[in-house]
Amino acid sequence: MSKTKYKYNPKTLSYEEAKSSVGQRILKGLIFIAPSIFIGIGLAFLLETSVETPREKELKAKVDFFNKEVEKLKRKSEIISKVADDIKKRDEELYRIALYADAFPDELRKMGIGGSNKYEYLEATENTEVIKVTNQLIDEVKSKLYAQSISFQQLLSVAKDREARLASLPAIQPVNNKDLTRMASGYGWRVDPVYKTRKMHWGMDFTADLGTDVYATGDGKVVECTVNSWGYGKEIVIDHGFGYKTRYAHLSKFKVKVGDKVKRGDLIGLVGSTGKSTGPHLHYEVEKNGQKVNPISFYHSDLSPEQYERLLEMSKNSNKSFD
Repeated sequence: MSKTKYKYNPKTLSYEEAKSSVGQRILKGLIFIAPSIFIGIGLAFLLETSVETPREKELKAKVDFFNKEVEKLKRKSEIISKVADDIKKRDEELYRIALYADAFPDELRKMGIGGSNKYEYLEATENTEVIKVTNQLIDEVKSKLYAQSISFQQLLSVAKDREARLASLPAIQPVNNKDLTRMASGYGWRVDPVYKTRKMHWGMDFTADLGTDVYATGDGKVVECTVNSWGYGKEIVIDHGFGYKTRYAHLSKFKVKVGDKVKRGDLIGLVGSTGKSTGPHLHYEVEKNGQKVNPISFYHSDLSPEQYERLLEMSKNSNKSFD
């Protein structure tokens, strides 16, 4: 039961019941409920800042997942970049040296890298730095791998060219001469068997029975199958490419025709004594860039060092040619 309040009225010299105005009653009510309002606001703020909604939890989980994936991508990019650097090192210090290839241009390795404003569009995003660094790494790796693919294409071309060059090189003896008993005359100044004068002998003579097999000394194409009444007699000329040609003279029979492609060791003709010849033998010549050179320098594929030295000595001692 509420207490009735009185106040003294000096005009009537008596106590009268005290009555509050509407404003006073409202003010009293506000004062009464103010603590409850402040407590409510505090609790609401506390809940707002400390308790996450399901949507906020979902978004936070997605952001965390995204950051972890970006970090993984960054680490993988760093590993791939190191592997690319290792491949580049092998390219420059091993493969190109082994194949006698020119250095790969640095400007091609650096193409596509750089650009001060290239990642400007990322500035407005969250986690800008990690995204920017990762993008830079990925771009660098892409550039390195693309440049390396070009380098490997060049090396493959060089390797194929080198393989073809080695296969085309006239690198074996033109007749079966493992025991080295068929050497008759070498390259150099010799006494002509017909005219008895000193003249330059531009090839090597191998003695052999009539009909002995004659082999192509390197891969190439038959460009001549000529029959001469004097000089080389029946001769075959093979163009090996890369500036090399070989001549097989005084044959008794052809086993190939002009235009045929041959491999090293293929049968191309038979030993004879046609043309200016004093006995059955094969006259063999090697030509490099239009100049006749000593064939003795090209027998590295079927002779041991000891056999080569022996053949070299024999070629020097032969003073007379067969043609």
